[in-house]
Amino acid sequence: MRQALVPVPTEALDRFETIYVEADAANDAARIPWEQGRPNAALVAWLDHVAPGLVRCGCRIAVVGCGLGHDARELMRRGYEVTAFDISGTAIRWAKKLDPENAQCYFRADVLEPPPRWVHRFDLVVEVNTVQSLPPECRPAMVESIVRLVGMNGNLLVICRAAEEGLSEKQDAPWPLTESELLELASINGLQADGIDHFADDETPPKRRMRALFHRA
Repeated sequence: MRQALVPVPTEALDRFETIYVEADAANDAARIPWEQGRPNAALVAWLDHVAPGLVRCGCRIAVVGCGLGHDARELMRRGYEVTAFDISGTAIRWAKKLDPENAQCYFRADVLEPPPRWVHRFDLVVEVNTVQSLPPECRPAMVESIVRLVGMNGNLLVICRAAEEGLSEKQDAPWPLTESELLELASINGLQADGIDHFADDETPPKRRMRALFHRA
């Protein structure tokens, strides 16, 4: 059964801009809690081993919640046509400063209200740690909007914190997802899983993660 769509509170979205503004004012990216200064390691591994047989060079790829653009730049380096966006205008300005040659690829946009030209446009949509950053009750709306970006023959790649089945939800961000929850959210929106990997990341201490690939059923 499709869950009721709960709007994302404005204050939850404003929090991202506040964090980026404060970090930018101090010229210190280390003040951004999720900033690693490099592409996501699990994404890079997937690009090395799976992407070559799935998405050809030149394919259109969207990066959701791109932040300072490390994942987007890794995808561009590999020859993909990338559209990277974030709700934070400060993050987008920062990403453009880091990558002036590709400034036209970065956009300030709300995934819940994407530009009409993006709907069903992309061969691959990459979502890394964005859904987990918003309260669990907002996930159905977030995932529905993300899926709208996936082309009719496209794929969705999700990388996120993973929770064990049956554990109570945390009270603050990030909110990990269980595998069953991720599968249900995808299925409700017409996607079928091609595989889900569970792994420990390279943080200290390591965090449990999931990497899942979906296609339209």
